[in-house]
Amino acid sequence: MRFSDKVCVVSGGGSGIGRAACERFASEGGKVTIVDTNERDGRKTVEQIVARQGDALFAKADVSNAAEVQAAIDATVARWHRIDVIVNDAAMMTFAPILDLAEDEWDKVMAVNLRSLFLFCKYGVPYMREGSAIVNISSVHAHETTKNVVPYATSKGGVEAFTRGFSEELSARKIRINAVAPGAVNTPMLWNNPNVKSGAEQITGAVGEPADIAAAICFLASHEARFITGTTLVVDGGRLDIL
Repeated sequence: MRFSDKVCVVSGGGSGIGRAACERFASEGGKVTIVDTNERDGRKTVEQIVARQGDALFAKADVSNAAEVQAAIDATVARWHRIDVIVNDAAMMTFAPILDLAEDEWDKVMAVNLRSLFLFCKYGVPYMREGSAIVNISSVHAHETTKNVVPYATSKGGVEAFTRGFSEELSARKIRINAVAPGAVNTPMLWNNPNVKSGAEQITGAVGEPADIAAAICFLASHEARFITGTTLVVDGGRLDIL
């Protein structure tokens, strides 16, 4: 199995794509830390993994808070002594026009979606060995977006820029970093989007399942992708081609 005895830290692992990634890592032998603000959801992911004879740990954390991210990293290292994979999946959206958006809402989106990458990398990479991998979750909104989600799209553009730039800094450590840009995925984030509900944003083409994105995440995190770093894999069912 590709992740036998590998230690995988997944932010936003309590639901959606994050949970699917956690379950996929565990099914392939990985030991998984589920980081989430929602304790009920995070512990549910742990229970599902343990029920299948996997090994998992829950760490409650606001991913934009440095002390809480460090605590999640410390809990992982205390239990398994290293980190082999980091997946930065936790994210949020706002749905107001820029001129109506409160300043603190802009800051919150940037903190959760972008500052979190910096924190997990800053405090997690020192415990990663040669051959380890980081996978950041971007979005097709980084490439083609709609009105009223500008902060989200901006943050995801930043995710891809961070991925490209940090890959250069990680090369000497022989650690890879890549991003996955999902399209429409069957998660609460999609269906609770007011733009989708109102029809302002049309969901055209295929809607993927969280497991489809988890497959891409795990590929990029595995040794099979050893020659891939600093890039973004679009996993959208061809959505960008038809927009």
